[in-house]
Amino acid sequence: MPDTISVIDHRRITEDTNDKASTCGKLLICLSVVLVILTLPFSLFVCFKVVQEYERAVIFRLGRLMQGGAKGPGIFFILPCIDSYARVDLRTRTYDVPPQEVLTKDSVTVSVDAVVYYRVSNATVSIANVENAHHSTRLLAQTTLRNTMGTQHLHEILSERMTISDTMQVQLDEATDAWGIKVERVEIKDVRLPVQLQRAMAAEAEAAREARAKVIAAEGEQKASRALREASEVIGDSPAALQLRYLQTLSAISAEKNSTIVFPLPIDLITYFLKSNDADTIKTAADTAQAIADREASPAHVASTVTPVTTTAAM
Repeated sequence: MPDTISVIDHRRITEDTNDKASTCGKLLICLSVVLVILTLPFSLFVCFKVVQEYERAVIFRLGRLMQGGAKGPGIFFILPCIDSYARVDLRTRTYDVPPQEVLTKDSVTVSVDAVVYYRVSNATVSIANVENAHHSTRLLAQTTLRNTMGTQHLHEILSERMTISDTMQVQLDEATDAWGIKVERVEIKDVRLPVQLQRAMAAEAEAAREARAKVIAAEGEQKASRALREASEVIGDSPAALQLRYLQTLSAISAEKNSTIVFPLPIDLITYFLKSNDADTIKTAADTAQAIADREASPAHVASTVTPVTTTAAM
């Protein structure tokens, strides 16, 4: 029961204060209007203001936000001494986020910078709810960039920039909606890697390319060997095909306008000469062996061998 009485008393005090403030405000408004009338036409230069098409004016009367929201574009009227206003630019602004040193999820240190495009969507909220909406948005963009990059692996940062940019744009837009700010776009400009890591990645990529090149060359050799085997089988079945292939080779050589002269030499002829040479060599070797054997078997040869031995014994 005492709590109820205290709440009722507080409400009555608040209502009385509001009534007094309203009465005082009305009195000041009347005095301001009288001042404007007395100083005509010079007061018109103070009372009438103009804002551009891309601007809005948020008016405060006696420290309170006027009903009806922001004014503009065009001409609006204020009372001197009791009204104050703030101009708000509605054009899209660009903020270049400075490079941020980020530790990725796989413990790699990278330097990332980005660009944020934003604008004021509600002029009244951007003035009444936050002290400096632009500065707050920029600080939030820096922290969001670091937090987002810290949850990604290095290969994801390098290959999925668009996805990361969209995620950052959604997070910033949700956070700045209470400030009357609309984040239109976020773009990641550059990802700088340490020099040692760049060299390691370059070496890895070069090794991978060399491995693929060797595999491709091996596959080409395999296909070529199969094609040659099939061609040899076709040529073996038809002797005339070899002659036709020989004529095609001569045609290809003559098309290059060189002085090379090619004479066909049958393989059978070379084989015949090889066989003849082998037979002659074998016959010569046999004759030589026979002559040596006959020489050793002759009596004169035996006597010439024994006589020196006998003489040596006598001496």
